[in-house]
Amino acid sequence: MGTKCVKRAFKYRFYPTEEQAAELSRTFGCVRKVYNMALDARSRAWTLEHRRVSYVETSAMLTEWKKTEEHGFLGEVSSVPLQQSLRHLQTAYTAFFDKRARYPRFKSKKRSKDSAEYTRSAFRFSNEQLVLAKMSEPLAIAWSRPLPEEAEPSTVTVSRDRAGRWFVSLLVEATIAPGPATDTAVGLDAGLTSLVTLSTGEKITNPKFERKDRARLGKAQQQLSRKARGSKNWEKARVEVARVHARIADRRRDFLHKLTTRLVRENQTIVIEDLTVRSMLGNRTLARAISDASWTELRSLLEYKCAWYGRELIAIDRFFPSSKTCSACGLIRGELSLSVRHWTCEGCGTRHDRDHNAAKTILAAGLAVSACGAGVRPQRSSSERAVGDEAGSVMARAMAGPSRKEKGRGQSVIVPLR
Repeated sequence: MGTKCVKRAFKYRFYPTEEQAAELSRTFGCVRKVYNMALDARSRAWTLEHRRVSYVETSAMLTEWKKTEEHGFLGEVSSVPLQQSLRHLQTAYTAFFDKRARYPRFKSKKRSKDSAEYTRSAFRFSNEQLVLAKMSEPLAIAWSRPLPEEAEPSTVTVSRDRAGRWFVSLLVEATIAPGPATDTAVGLDAGLTSLVTLSTGEKITNPKFERKDRARLGKAQQQLSRKARGSKNWEKARVEVARVHARIADRRRDFLHKLTTRLVRENQTIVIEDLTVRSMLGNRTLARAISDASWTELRSLLEYKCAWYGRELIAIDRFFPSSKTCSACGLIRGELSLSVRHWTCEGCGTRHDRDHNAAKTILAAGLAVSACGAGVRPQRSSSERAVGDEAGSVMARAMAGPSRKEKGRGQSVIVPLR
């Protein structure tokens, strides 16, 4: 399989001058203001007149807003990030009408991420020198890794996190060669004690970064609670709390990148569960541990890396009883509480480690459905088999791995098991 050209973002930290920081801060504020005004206009038009407002109409509104005395400050910054914010709003509405996301929400100055997007007409890039519109000096970027040779950024996104760190992301077209073909496949069972358990029996320990830094975080939060809200000392304490959180997030992201890269390199097919993390966070007892595990980010990384490197990612239905299903004979156990970590199958007498058995069952179910297209349904009776006759015949063969004809190339498949 030949190389493919994909759009890839390279993110770097940079250190702006006082003038650049002031200009970017104004731009962030204007971008947020335009987004909220356009969202309000579109919401009012639908509520009062039952009329939809298009992106073209909001673009015309922006031109009129700049002419008013109240919003004349919008003309003092580059117009490109303002137009891009309207495009982002249109994208949010499209996702809402396609039932892929919730209704767009207003951007908060305190909670929303500060960012501005510049297209090709609003920046100059040459010899690692990036100059944005309304600026005379290039950004002082820390080039931690080189861009692909002869890569020309099509979009530049500047952002500032809650800890006050500045980042620039350059979107370029990069050529990626698929990974070497392999016959191996692996099933992943997400957990809390172990981040994931592989069908091979290996358990990846959850680093639990937040717990390691809990003492530092608790002290910083205690100092923040003692300051008068809105004061200079309060702002300093808030930044310190944000820095601890940023350190935790950076370490977690680095760990997940290394783990997913290894899984994609070593396996042709990866099978996971289609978990609803948002609903699971409703459990107050486990919410902190679930958030720390970052299952959603783990899946997101696997999806795009499998697509890049010609691997197949299969997600089985969240209701499939992977933990209660015997990976040896397919019999389903009745009740299995979270405290039970090992159990013995009543049908064949095989003793299972709960997580390892779930990973093996996930792998077998995903490969069986991918190979024959049969329905795999979670049965409600413990005396019945976990899979249908057609899928069950393939399930045993699937444990040995996919055949050459069954191997996918860069696909991501959602397998319904209901």
